[in-house]
Amino acid sequence: MDGALVRDIGTKVLLAGAGGLLLFWTFNAVKLIISARGINPLVKQFFNQIASYRLDAAYLLTTKTYRQHVNRQDFEKFLKGLELNRYRNLKSGRPRIEDKQIILTLKLKSEDKKSELPLDFTFVKIEDSWRIDRIAKVTS
Repeated sequence: MDGALVRDIGTKVLLAGAGGLLLFWTFNAVKLIISARGINPLVKQFFNQIASYRLDAAYLLTTKTYRQHVNRQDFEKFLKGLELNRYRNLKSGRPRIEDKQIILTLKLKSEDKKSELPLDFTFVKIEDSWRIDRIAKVTS
């Protein structure tokens, strides 16, 4: 009888733990989705500005902190070094939240899908709009 009682209690504890974990995961997923609203239009705007050769407009989508560390000429050199004209497709990864920042890995894929360029973008919310605070090439 004691073994059955222990097994019954263990099953209930396990189910309660699984339910709590599911609730925690759902809460964090909803929180991430709500907080990340506005990032996709910013990414689209950023790459549209670059594709239209409006690098000044793309540069202004970054934060003041970014512009203090990366001047306009270095920004242009960085973009030229990425050879973005080789890539046509953009795939977004799963966002991560770290210290009120959202880090998103974007993978640019060539038209033939043989080469890929992963970039980590860090976004910061300033007042009511998102800005790019960091762009880094992901090294494997």
